[in-house]
Amino acid sequence: MKEQAEKLKQLIATGLEYIRQTDEENLSRKLSPEKWSKKEILGHLIDSGINNLQRFTEIQNETKPYKIRKYRQDDLVRANDYQNADIQELADFWKAVNFRIIMVILQQTDKTLAFPVDLGENEMVDLSFLIRDYIDHLEHHLKQIMMQKR
Repeated sequence: MKEQAEKLKQLIATGLEYIRQTDEENLSRKLSPEKWSKKEILGHLIDSGINNLQRFTEIQNETKPYKIRKYRQDDLVRANDYQNADIQELADFWKAVNFRIIMVILQQTDKTLAFPVDLGENEMVDLSFLIRDYIDHLEHHLKQIMMQKR
């Protein structure tokens, strides 16, 4: 998992550098009313980080298989009003939650990485998959942020 932790660390550094170099107007621009702005995508990544940090830590002590609770991403983005939030506050929070996730990832053993996870609808994975999936999800949305028209 060291390579996954390092990949996450690199993604965070890349994202923070992009945010630092990009003006507020660009980060707040919505391509259409129903699409998220770059700030809202970052907010979604914060929500994802919070939810996955909880999952990665709860699984250690919960009855196995650990059952994933879904979260309503659109509702969270709206409720947190990321569109009108301070971009530096969002970037700092995103960094903090992911650095905590990195520490949790580095504490995992072969035994804990094999803990079963029930995604629902008869789909079972393990904690290792969940961690990799989280990082892939973050990378996907980070690419969206960085590739949207300026």
